[in-house]
Amino acid sequence: MSFDLKTTIQPNIELSTPDKKLNRLIDQIEQLKRDLAAWENAQSEIQLYSRKHFMPVYAALHEVLFKQLEQLWNSLSQYEFNKADTAQLENKIHALAKMLKASKLLNPQQLQKVDDLYVYYQQTAEYAQNKKSKKKNSSDTEHSSVNDALYDDSEIDATEDWENAQWESSDWNTGQYSQAREQAKQKRQQEKREQAEKLVEQSLKTVYLKIAASIHPDREPDEAKKLEKTELFQRANEAYEQQDLFYLLKLQLQVESSQSSVQKSLSAEQVKFYKMALDAQCQKLQSQINDLIDALVWSESAKITVQKSKGKLKIEDLYKQIDADTSALKQQVKVEKQRLGYMGKESGLEMLLGHQVL
Repeated sequence: MSFDLKTTIQPNIELSTPDKKLNRLIDQIEQLKRDLAAWENAQSEIQLYSRKHFMPVYAALHEVLFKQLEQLWNSLSQYEFNKADTAQLENKIHALAKMLKASKLLNPQQLQKVDDLYVYYQQTAEYAQNKKSKKKNSSDTEHSSVNDALYDDSEIDATEDWENAQWESSDWNTGQYSQAREQAKQKRQQEKREQAEKLVEQSLKTVYLKIAASIHPDREPDEAKKLEKTELFQRANEAYEQQDLFYLLKLQLQVESSQSSVQKSLSAEQVKFYKMALDAQCQKLQSQINDLIDALVWSESAKITVQKSKGKLKIEDLYKQIDADTSALKQQVKVEKQRLGYMGKESGLEMLLGHQVL
């Protein structure tokens, strides 16, 4: 565009503090618009790069984990295990099924088997929990006497149960606090985003109506000026349809400047309105960038990188993160393949169980 939204004043006159703040906000929006355009242009290339480098390795990992699931399930019927080892095996199978049940990289037959095993172990866990609860309730109502040895054993069991309960309670509380804090953070961000969108929408309508009132071509008797206003009015309509508040503000300032014989600094009221509207536009643009980046981020390490960047993540940083994640995933696939090799033999499986590295 040939016009600039920044405050125009007489030469050699220093900008006021509000004007400086407004101009910094304008610079920030210009940068955010460039950043958003860059991310939008790079989105398909990043997705293609990820599909080419990261996704094949990720698919290989899911395939290996599914083979582990099958091998361990078959091992339960092929070999004899003691109670502790059986519990280890079943816990591992349940964990693998839970991990793979939402996979989009397995075929329908594999997913069906995963889902069957997951449901089976979920029902088994619920049955065991219900049985334990009934046993506890029954025990609480009994008033029979026990000998000293049995009392000592019961006291030890009760102490262990209490310690486990304390650990579980502490762990749950920690997790609950962390989850609640994250939910509260997301809620605040969502409220801030909705507030910004509402303010942008209100400002859009306000600015558009003000422009329309000033330049509506039907009110212009001069044919030359009517053509000029028709073009401006069309640009205003396009900006309003695209919800481009920043462009409308530029257009408004151009209209106001053209209607005045002398360019002057914005009034305090104008600065206040522009700052409010531009701040809302800033928040909306940053939210759009964050949403776009979130759609391109998949791993926990990548999410941490985004959080640490505080909205300043560069496109090349994401490529580096893809490479780092791919390298780490390749190493994980190698380890899981070695583990699968041990699972295929009874002696290897016993070794994994014995060292608790199943």
